[in-house]
Amino acid sequence: MAEPKAVEALSNIRNTPELWSKITFTFVCLLVYRIGSHVTAPGIDVTAMLNFFQNQGQNGLLGLYDLFVGGNLSRSTIFALGIMPYISASIFMQIGAAVIPQLDKLQKDEEGRKRITQWTRYFTVALAAVQGYGYALFTQTVGGAVLNPGFWFTLQMVLVLTTGALFVMWLGEQITERGLGNGASLLIFFSIVERFVPGIISAVGFLSTGAVSLLSLLAMTAVMVAVVAGVVAVTLAARRIAIQIPQRTMARGRQREAARNHIPIRINSAGVMPIIFAQSMIVIPGALAQFSGSPTLANLADYLAPGTGWYYVLSAVLIVFFSYFYTAIIFNPVDLSENLKKQGGFIPGIKPGAKTAEHIEHIVSRVTLPGAIFLTIIALLPIWLADVFAVPFQFGGTSLLIVVGVALDTMAQVQQHLLLRKYDGFMKKGRVRFRGRNAGASWQ
Repeated sequence: MAEPKAVEALSNIRNTPELWSKITFTFVCLLVYRIGSHVTAPGIDVTAMLNFFQNQGQNGLLGLYDLFVGGNLSRSTIFALGIMPYISASIFMQIGAAVIPQLDKLQKDEEGRKRITQWTRYFTVALAAVQGYGYALFTQTVGGAVLNPGFWFTLQMVLVLTTGALFVMWLGEQITERGLGNGASLLIFFSIVERFVPGIISAVGFLSTGAVSLLSLLAMTAVMVAVVAGVVAVTLAARRIAIQIPQRTMARGRQREAARNHIPIRINSAGVMPIIFAQSMIVIPGALAQFSGSPTLANLADYLAPGTGWYYVLSAVLIVFFSYFYTAIIFNPVDLSENLKKQGGFIPGIKPGAKTAEHIEHIVSRVTLPGAIFLTIIALLPIWLADVFAVPFQFGGTSLLIVVGVALDTMAQVQQHLLLRKYDGFMKKGRVRFRGRNAGASWQ
């Protein structure tokens, strides 16, 4: 009797030493991250901070940040800043490469990329120190959260949070180098997934208290399953641009068939970044009003509160705008056209060079629009469901996009390792016999 596919896959992973060691190393790093996520920063009353986030900080910029760091911000742990300073520094360097020719030139060779990586680390230190200072000031504005406020508390928090952020950055780099998958993405993935269980328990609690009916809970579950399926489909969906390599004359006058391939243009090339940028822009008035006490900013923040008409309209406009903006940053049709031309390839019916770049850019602009519309629906659907069912919807579109994207990328890497293992086994065991003088000789 054949083994189930899941059991067979696990058996193959266990029997692949290199892959198993990578997975084990990754889990150890994630375990260390979770242990640090339960160590509270000195001088903080955790109860006061949790009460503040529960009452005011869930829908604002702090709530969004807390989502990506797995609740470390609301619990005021030593990893309160998480991997976000490093992510922010990487995004800034990526944007800088799109507008600064010197950085773009450095990205095209190995030594240049190493220098950019080092600069990103330095920038991470600066961002972590600034964010740590801002968080230290913020905690002192929360009533009863700081036991002994003042200069020394602020200095202590900056040092602790900066050190924690750098340690998390180091963990992410170790996972990328020695583990499985992208370390920074996996840390965010792990932070989000571990909050799903409390969300499910909370939903069941609403059912037991009568806050939501069984029919409503089943409807929410069906919607979530459909959303997950849609996210997977759109994440994998791509527009394929056919390319061809011209025929080349080989030895003894033989001709090789033209190589046919394609360039995949993803519908959602920008990933989750447009939603993050849009939400960050919308919550800025509320954050400034909270720190400045300005009535004008407070009124503006009320107009842009989640669930209002202006929030839906502005969110949709910003998500579409940032979808095109971020796609233009990470996808360069001119470079793609030049690389294709250097390899001797071409798009059938399109002249190489500038015409190819224009053709690719036209396709990207058309493909980006449905992806941006999908992102808008995914971002606004949880808020609409919360209004309809009168209960907080725990599984936001941002979370699902990150979780699905990272899970698919990690699974792809696992499959690559397994395929490589099978190929190596074929190379070691297979024997290719040749006719002629050396018949019987083998090639391994």
